[in-house]
Amino acid sequence: MSYVPQRTSIDWDFPITVEEVVLMGLYPSLGLIKRPKIFHLKKVKKSLEKVGMLNLANRQIGQLSGGQQQRVFLARALVQEAELLLLDEPLAGVDAATEKTIIKVLESLRTQGKSSVIVHHDINTVKDYFDHVVLINRKIIAQGTVSRTFTVENLTTTYGGLLSQAQLAGAGC
Repeated sequence: MSYVPQRTSIDWDFPITVEEVVLMGLYPSLGLIKRPKIFHLKKVKKSLEKVGMLNLANRQIGQLSGGQQQRVFLARALVQEAELLLLDEPLAGVDAATEKTIIKVLESLRTQGKSSVIVHHDINTVKDYFDHVVLINRKIIAQGTVSRTFTVENLTTTYGGLLSQAQLAGAGC
């Protein structure tokens, strides 16, 4: 299992490069005191390529845009080659190009038989991006395939009736 945190929970002033952040994803298998081997660095490079960040491998993480930072943390999760990825709002506050890249990577993982659990709040993109959904408001309101679960009734219950008709229509309901 690998994890992509919210961008707000990171110290962006920490003096670490993009490559070093991704290499941190290998610490569970590498350990803290072993030096990375060539094959470890190749895995890091491959992960950075997948998210379009290889050209910024030597840049300090705080010098990146929000979308670039999010791509780096996705690369850190990818380098672990986990069967399950947990992503906490990976699309929040990112540019359209980063959003497209992240979705493309997640779709690729799905075709490889890997699973992702994603916290996501943009109801307008749920039907486009996801197969299954769990609607939560202090407890599980509904869960299942998007086509069965993502309904006006379930969204109204989840959001306590605070969504407008325009928001519901924008969500494809």
